[in-house]
Amino acid sequence: MPDQPYYDRLVQDAPFLTSNGRLSEQLVDKITLQLNRVYPQILTNKEAEKFRNPKTPLQTRLTELLWHLQKKGDRDCQEFYRALQNNADQLYTTLPSRKKQKASDSTEVHSDQEKYILNDRGPAFFLTCFSVAAGLALLMYCVSPDAKVAVGTRKIVGFSALGFGRHVRNILISYMEDTSRKT
Repeated sequence: MPDQPYYDRLVQDAPFLTSNGRLSEQLVDKITLQLNRVYPQILTNKEAEKFRNPKTPLQTRLTELLWHLQKKGDRDCQEFYRALQNNADQLYTTLPSRKKQKASDSTEVHSDQEKYILNDRGPAFFLTCFSVAAGLALLMYCVSPDAKVAVGTRKIVGFSALGFGRHVRNILISYMEDTSRKT
């Protein structure tokens, strides 16, 4: 949405929002109250009362509110969209300007594709790696440096260091050097 100003989006979405039945009277009141209470510089108390007047038809109030926000500028239009998203997220996602923005954004990675790209190895791979690391840590902790098994352990740890990253490899090799100095 950074490439389309909120003012232009509101102009594009105004017919959709003012169509019959899109916004209920309660929703318009909530948006008006949020704009008035959170951002009194956008809607003063007098303006909020005008847009919440139950004697005026809802369509008229909504049209006047949208026109008032367009007249005030892009920042006020942005706050309207924020209030709409807070109070009616489902309606916010179906706005024509949002659909157009999603369709024109070809660089966005779809969530399903991203899910498969990031998780292509699955939980079994994670459990295998974790088990190997935990097993090696337990083996290194339990084996005393005096035992004959320690020579075999050092060989296993030395060869397993080849498959790990640089930091882990340095730790394993330093452990091997420390245990070989002790014997």
